[in-house]
Amino acid sequence: MTALAAAPRNGELGFWMAGLADKRPSYPRFTGDGSVDLAIIGGGYTGLWAAYFAKKLEPSLSVAVFEAEQIGYGASGRNGGWLSAMPAGNRAKFARASEGGIEASRALQQEFIAAVDAVMEILHAEGIDADQIKSGALIAAHTKAGLGRLAARRDAERKYGLTDEDVYLLTREEFQKEVNISTVHGGMFYKHCARIHPAKLVYGLADTITRMGVSIYEGSRIGAIDGHSLTLDGGRVTAAKTFVCTEGYSGQLLGSRSLIPINSSMIVTKPLPDEAWHQIGWNGPQNLNDSAHTFIYSQRTADGRIAIGGRGRPYRYGSGTGGAGATAQSTIDLLTTKLGAFFPGINFEVDHAWSGVLGVTRDWNGGVQWDSASGIGSSTGYAGHGVTAAYLGARTLAELAFDRTTERTSLPWVGYRAPKWEPEPLRWLGVHSMYSLFGFADRWEERRDSTETSLLAKFGSRLAGLHE
Repeated sequence: MTALAAAPRNGELGFWMAGLADKRPSYPRFTGDGSVDLAIIGGGYTGLWAAYFAKKLEPSLSVAVFEAEQIGYGASGRNGGWLSAMPAGNRAKFARASEGGIEASRALQQEFIAAVDAVMEILHAEGIDADQIKSGALIAAHTKAGLGRLAARRDAERKYGLTDEDVYLLTREEFQKEVNISTVHGGMFYKHCARIHPAKLVYGLADTITRMGVSIYEGSRIGAIDGHSLTLDGGRVTAAKTFVCTEGYSGQLLGSRSLIPINSSMIVTKPLPDEAWHQIGWNGPQNLNDSAHTFIYSQRTADGRIAIGGRGRPYRYGSGTGGAGATAQSTIDLLTTKLGAFFPGINFEVDHAWSGVLGVTRDWNGGVQWDSASGIGSSTGYAGHGVTAAYLGARTLAELAFDRTTERTSLPWVGYRAPKWEPEPLRWLGVHSMYSLFGFADRWEERRDSTETSLLAKFGSRLAGLHE
């Protein structure tokens, strides 16, 4: 991006949502008193999928989705568009916490793999066009230490049931045939990953469930849950069952220390000309990220852009969620520089920048909770893998709530309780210290051409609970 380039659009719920502004459906605000069989709090992927599966299980149910802002306002409308088989949590921790041990974690992993194809099949069956294509994911290693981490990660994937066809290492030459990154030492390929357009998926699901008879209310914030009574600014709802599906915005309803909103930022380029794509060599729709500790994630969009994201400013004091996603110029510059380092010589012009939050528990493990006594359940803590986890968590929650026993209802994240986060200011200091360690470790490995992962990164990983 040159100094004369126009400033990109910033915030506005991000590129995906802003680009569909003229197609955005509108739903009424709830007022007065009412009653439903199932109230769903949150109009993102989890809430929409939960409504879908509840109606599939019990078509006669009265189901209503209550969204505080507009559907897709949170991570569901702002994410990187990865429908991947990466589970929402640390498989070793799930194994230790489960009576089923490692076999339970293998079962969880297999359900995440199956979920990728299941979502694709449902979108096809329901006529939802979300630019979806199962293309796999490439992980680039820019250092020898990063390549070593990928080899260890490949071995861990095999331990939890992935095959040589599901995931395999690539030499430098093999990787560059897929995407021409000059600095790459090699990489890894994951078969079970699809590209989607996040906002198109939100609107497609919303349209599907309204045709099934689900009511959606926007601008309808649930302020409190008191048993079967839900209080809104404009009224009150009585619900036989309630699902809390608010992910990074869950603090008010689930407790400020149960999970916190971790920030992630993105930029998207203007469409690139054919000659630029030829130079980049990214000739397919594979998703792309890297093995750095402060990793990026990216996709080649259906209209010929590169969307790339990373952490930027990771956490706001007091669990702030950042509103419509305005992003600091320093973060925009950081992601633009990363893109230029991947593909030098290309004039990338940033079209839009934005941020959003994802829900993270203290040990980075998600969980599906259902309490039959109170009639209240939740599915949260996806830690950046929410496109697939929302589908699987929502489906599992609906099955638990309506007394269906399936292969999903006994998975180790069902009923899993993560430890609570520290109070402020320890929480802010801890999160920022962790990301500072990771950033320092990346710079150390790159400058020294390290063959071993930095001890600082190992310490940060254990401090965060990420080590598997």
